[in-house]
Amino acid sequence: QVQLVESGGGLVQTGGSLRLSCVASKRTTNVMGWFRQAPGKEREFVAAITWGGRYTYYGDSVKGRFTISRDNAKSTVYLQMNSLKPEDTAVYYCAASLVPTGNKDDYTTWGQGTQVTVSS
Repeated sequence: QVQLVESGGGLVQTGGSLRLSCVASKRTTNVMGWFRQAPGKEREFVAAITWGGRYTYYGDSVKGRFTISRDNAKSTVYLQMNSLKPEDTAVYYCAASLVPTGNKDDYTTWGQGTQVTVSS
């Protein structure tokens, strides 16, 4: 089974940018997604991308600010986050699915998460 490792989280001021990376232990043709979870809240869909990168999907709260991309030669998925807001503060998780979906229950493999904190 593929393993996923996220990196790139940190502390940033409101309006700033961060780029998260998710490296897979082996090449995968899966749909790759990003989710986030803030304390006391449900895990929320952020973005997903199909294997070839042709199709991307975004949660309403990040549309126009976040961009998902992937480099299959490096087995890596990225999440470019711009215009960050305090409400973006959460642990961000990378996940793999067989289908393009925003439903977390359809994702079968998860990384350990990386913390993103946006200060006001």
